[in-house]
Amino acid sequence: MARMHKYVAVAALTTLLAGAPTLSYAVSRGETAHGTSVAAEVAAAARKAPTPKIVKPGEHVVAAPGFELWLTAEGKHWVEPDLPDFPQFRSVVDGNIDLSRPGVSLQAGGHEGVYHLSGLYYGGKGTASRVQVRTSEGPVHGKLIELAGKPGWGVWYATTPLPAGDDGEDFLRDVTVYDTKGRVYSQLRIPGV
Repeated sequence: MARMHKYVAVAALTTLLAGAPTLSYAVSRGETAHGTSVAAEVAAAARKAPTPKIVKPGEHVVAAPGFELWLTAEGKHWVEPDLPDFPQFRSVVDGNIDLSRPGVSLQAGGHEGVYHLSGLYYGGKGTASRVQVRTSEGPVHGKLIELAGKPGWGVWYATTPLPAGDDGEDFLRDVTVYDTKGRVYSQLRIPGV
């Protein structure tokens, strides 16, 4: 009987050791140690990834005191702290942008040492998730807003301190909107930087 237990123990150990390469192989084939696939984990992360805030036409979003944005079917509207009585507008219907191709625009204004940044994003594949503005001082993360119904465009915005002694000319490097899978949705590279 003792001999039988010895054979069972050796068989269990052999099975355990024989299974180790199989586990390693499974992990190298795109599976995690928890038994879920990498694709499933990426899909789960995409479901958790932020998406643009959906706003109603004309709904004001306060990005900073005095810096407000709102969207209509015609485009982006905004006011800045130094010109509160002069709303500005960037059209999406006047033919100046091609919504079928990825793109990002940039409007920037400074007031009391703070840069107010915003623009349109459009034409990318997938669902826009986040925006990053690369500056000479490092990355600045902004927010995204869109109208309901997947219009094919949205607005990004951010604020950041302007470094002392910098007039803003060399401050901005690029604006990148990423999708929920972490891929580039659309990008604007600032020329000459």
